Amino acid sequence: MAKVPTQRANARLAAAQALYQMDVTGKGINEVFAEFETYWIGQEVEGEQYLPAEVAFFRDIVGGVLNDQVAIDRAIDASLVQGWPLARIEALMRAILRAGTYELKKRKDVPPKVCISEYVDVASAFFGREESGMINAVLDVLARQERPDQF
Repeated sequence: MAKVPTQRANARLAAAQALYQMDVTGKGINEVFAEFETYWIGQEVEGEQYLPAEVAFFRDIVGGVLNDQVAIDRAIDASLVQGWPLARIEALMRAILRAGTYELKKRKDVPPKVCISEYVDVASAFFGREESGMINAVLDVLARQERPDQF
């Protein structure tokens, strides 16, 4: 039986897409919020139905990543295999890692295993098993560092 995505899962997907868009286009946060909330979240776009999402959660993830991006990027870099800095990771994977790392660091209300699983699902929507496995491995390392008491 297929898992039905929650509004939080949809917010994570939208946040990763928004962070990706900001990274590759240089759009600002207010422009991305307006675009996603008006034209994407819960809307039909080119025949595709985008599911409703928890907008406050979406905004928290995107804003949180931008506010703490230097520390988030350092944490991810330290968790990646030697010789593979975050800058060498594909832009959407970078966005997924940043969003997941933000949640692990700042959203103590979200269990780390839920966070990891949800971002692996986001990665699986765009990438194959190898990339999803990399997202899982990096977020697992970060989760064990950030919240060792929950493992």
